[in-house]
Amino acid sequence: MNRITNKSQLIPGRTQRPEHPLLSLDQENLEFVLQLVLASGSLKELARYYGISYPTVRARLDKLIVRLQLIVESRERDEMANLLANLVEASQLTSTAAQSILELHRSNH
Repeated sequence: MNRITNKSQLIPGRTQRPEHPLLSLDQENLEFVLQLVLASGSLKELARYYGISYPTVRARLDKLIVRLQLIVESRERDEMANLLANLVEASQLTSTAAQSILELHRSNH
């Protein structure tokens, strides 16, 4: 049985779009996004849910935002963007430095 795995397969002539940026996140980050939405965007409520401080939630969200920005900016799966996103997420590189490196990389290509 041939299952349809993508809605774009239902419409003739429609090309397949790149994977949605959220789908490139690991389970832990997807759960974080889900809990953020369920908390109506309240970081205070999210901090209570996870039992961590507001600044910790804010820092985690900032890292996630940078990761998603880098993914969105490079939908064609730019290896440099993925590497920088991983370094930011691992706290080995600041988001500002990652943005600067990516801009320099792209201007040279």
